[in-house]
Amino acid sequence: MSMFSTGILVLTSPLHVLPLRIAPVLTSAAQVVERTLYVHLHPGLNLGTGGQVRPAYIPPVVDLCALISRLYSNAADICAHLDVRVLLSNVRAQSVALSGNNGPFPTPQTLSHSPEVVLTDFPIQDSGQSSLVTQCLQKYTGHCYVCKPSLSSVLLYPRLKEVEEDDDRRGRGAQLKPLETFSDVVVGGTFDRLHGAHKTLLNISCLMANRRFVIGVCDQELLKNKVLKELIEPYDQRVQKLQDFLNDVKPSLKYEIVPLSDPFGPSISDPELQCIVVSEETRKGGEAVNRKRVENGLAELVLYEIQLLKDAHRADIEEEKISSSSLRTRLLGTLLKPPSPQPALPLDPYVIGLTGGSGSGKSSIAHRLEALGAVRIDCDQLGHEAYLPGTSAYHKILQEFGPGMERRLNESGLYWNSCFCLLLFCCQIFLMRIRERLKALTVIVWPEIALLVKKRIEQAKEQGKRVCVVDAAVLLEAGWTYLVHEVWVATIPEEEAVKRIVQRDGVKEEDALRRLKSQWLNAKLIEHANVVLCTLWEPDVTQRQVLKAWTLLQQRIQKRQETTRSSL
Repeated sequence: MSMFSTGILVLTSPLHVLPLRIAPVLTSAAQVVERTLYVHLHPGLNLGTGGQVRPAYIPPVVDLCALISRLYSNAADICAHLDVRVLLSNVRAQSVALSGNNGPFPTPQTLSHSPEVVLTDFPIQDSGQSSLVTQCLQKYTGHCYVCKPSLSSVLLYPRLKEVEEDDDRRGRGAQLKPLETFSDVVVGGTFDRLHGAHKTLLNISCLMANRRFVIGVCDQELLKNKVLKELIEPYDQRVQKLQDFLNDVKPSLKYEIVPLSDPFGPSISDPELQCIVVSEETRKGGEAVNRKRVENGLAELVLYEIQLLKDAHRADIEEEKISSSSLRTRLLGTLLKPPSPQPALPLDPYVIGLTGGSGSGKSSIAHRLEALGAVRIDCDQLGHEAYLPGTSAYHKILQEFGPGMERRLNESGLYWNSCFCLLLFCCQIFLMRIRERLKALTVIVWPEIALLVKKRIEQAKEQGKRVCVVDAAVLLEAGWTYLVHEVWVATIPEEEAVKRIVQRDGVKEEDALRRLKSQWLNAKLIEHANVVLCTLWEPDVTQRQVLKAWTLLQQRIQKRQETTRSSL
């Protein structure tokens, strides 16, 4: 069956049956749609009449909240690669619906992505009915949404026969409890890498809001203690994704997305707000909001609590719930952005530039890669070789800093094993002109190290090696990215790096912190990274990251070679 980028799923099963059919429906839909799957709810819709079927308003009921939660939970388990979005334009309280006489879709709604295929769970009695149902489905969908002109149709019901029909009787005739709705609703969160738990929160909030929906998005100070905070999407990017999602879900609402620099934001000062939607985890925060509102002379908000979604794919270091921190953890070792073209570099060997701050575990990662077959090029060692007596750099340093430097250079070989340490040594000598002296030294030494790196890469090529890892703390500062195909960054939280430096080097905490502050910050390093690795957890976790990164790297190398051969 053909695959489509974007599809819309029209669910027609009765509301009490839908939770039982969501999993098989999503499994079937994922075989047809590969990127975005919109879900349109119309329980009881009859597509087999052959007549004109019009969309109708559906009243918000408590069961809808459970259905939405179930749908996103199943989607995370079954088809996590799909961007699933439950649409609510036709879900409206009766009193609100009566105020408009044009129905839920006076004109077809434009979605962020135009559907190319429409799917449904509507049951057909025999194969001869398929054509009639298909035509009716396409007309109905076209009345609701702007679709691609060549809209295709897929009937999923024949694939759902394994669902026990006995379950169809469960709950039949039960009274549906109306859901209390409010004029103005508020929520808050980080909303990084919008996932099923976020969508559940947002969808249910949209369901409960009749006029305005206020969303506070964590920024700056509130991100400081987040796991892998450097991998959190920029604020503007998170807001844009929220806007796209919300405008698809319920365009009739007024949306206000505001940055949060404290845990409360507008929730404690906006008198028009009536309800705050929280989770089991954030309920205490909602209670704190109400205490602040009382202090400010405002009415308390209704707290509506939703359940957390369990993560069926969690690893041992991840949270049990679906969370952004778990998703960021899963990015470690993967390709975050494609490498910049380096036409001047030969195809073989493929060169990785590995960098990271002090205490980041960079060198331990380099050794792990070496054990997997890479040639490790240690730039600290090359830095020492670059200024050995008799070398070009040695004579240039003497010329720049004077004859008295000769004894210092010779002594540095007794106590230090890296160019970086020599730089620190020179800092102590030239306190009054530190920046000028450092720049003069790096101008001499860094080009010489680069030449030695090129020589080691050439030697690896002659030996038939496929991958080299350039282990360099100053890879980015020195501008050596022209030597490598990809930049890999080892990162660690600053407080953990301080602990490691203190334990490893026997220095005071303030000295360790000063050392870190003199280097590029993690966030700046990661801006240039194609791949990020983190050694925060146990060694076996680091090893799994490295193995994943290595395996994906081999796939990229293989694909690159195949592309090159096909172009010849």
